[in-house]
Amino acid sequence: MDKKFTLTYNPLYFLGSLGNGGLAVTFFMYLMFMIKHPDTPIPIFDNVYKVLIGSNKLNTFLTSVALIGILYFAYRLFKTLIWNLRGFYEYKKTEAYIKLKDSNAEVTLLAVPLTLAMTVNVIFILGAVFVPGLWNYVEFLFPFAVAAFMAIGIYALVIFSEYFSRLIIKGNFDFIQNNNLSQLLASFAFIMVGVGLAGPGAMSHNLATSVVAIFGSILFSTISASLLFIKMVLGFKSIFKQGISKENAPTLWIIIPIITLFGITFVRITAGIFHNILHSNPPPVLMFFVLSVFISIQAIIGLIGYVVLNKTNYFKEYVHGEKNSIGSFSLICPGVAVFVLGMFFIHWGLVKTNIITIFSPGYFILIAPLLLIQIKTIHILSKLNKKLFCTSKNCFEKRKSNLSPIKS
Repeated sequence: MDKKFTLTYNPLYFLGSLGNGGLAVTFFMYLMFMIKHPDTPIPIFDNVYKVLIGSNKLNTFLTSVALIGILYFAYRLFKTLIWNLRGFYEYKKTEAYIKLKDSNAEVTLLAVPLTLAMTVNVIFILGAVFVPGLWNYVEFLFPFAVAAFMAIGIYALVIFSEYFSRLIIKGNFDFIQNNNLSQLLASFAFIMVGVGLAGPGAMSHNLATSVVAIFGSILFSTISASLLFIKMVLGFKSIFKQGISKENAPTLWIIIPIITLFGITFVRITAGIFHNILHSNPPPVLMFFVLSVFISIQAIIGLIGYVVLNKTNYFKEYVHGEKNSIGSFSLICPGVAVFVLGMFFIHWGLVKTNIITIFSPGYFILIAPLLLIQIKTIHILSKLNKKLFCTSKNCFEKRKSNLSPIKS
């Protein structure tokens, strides 16, 4: 592995960490929707422990698999995150970083707050599921979670404001190199902060905490939606004029995780408003309608993206072949996103509306394709890790030597 490591550092390596965090969340989805937790909005240690010591051996086994999945991919998240933070620290000392700051690729710096926001989400899951009694103090912890997401959001705003102001002042945006949707990384980062803030907004019973979190979520979601519209128009204009950049073709699918995060944000904000302000439950039919719209958008984007990636031989060359591109890590997020929004749609859109019954044959028929997508996503991430990631000390030193320092 060390001998094969020749790629210099790039902020898009953070997408590898992001993918691991996303896969940890997918395993949590099984616990979220299949384990009873009548007294808490999410399953906690007590709920999980009851299943583990229960008499139903199948439930015990499946729950154990989900817990192992969470722990493994959380471990991979933290391991690769540390690797990335070290690499990014060295990278900021180089001429490559200076050049990046004066190009379209400056937007890739937003992969850093994007991944940090995902990390906070994973930490929250780990605390709830694996720490006994932690939920008893959750109302004291929610303000810290809100503060963490706000800090990450401000960090993202600082990065983006420097980037956007440069384009406005200098007018040096390269439309020729914009024949992809990588600029949507900005929208992705802000909606990740938005969905994180929506969590305390939905789950906290303290009105002040809930309202502050919901307002923050709406703020960053609005920023994300605005950038989604602007950057999509600019991106597709260049794509339709010049054709898609083959190496960056997977960015067509970046809309899919953004849509998922908007969907979860909607569910959380709606639940928070109904529970803490209107003192009622949100109508299930509303969730069915809105989530159906989001699923439909994902289906269209997924189909178009797959046809393009297949016709350009991207999978054959960059995933299964010898060509390397750090942007290949962006393939992981759509798989995670389809799985997560699919689980929300099945349970919030279909089970709560009594269209299907949980654990019925029809229920498992709908879960099956999501399971296949999850397995395929794990398989692709494993291949990309072997091709592109190397976290040993030797690899780190070799990568460091490949970076050109800033000349004094």
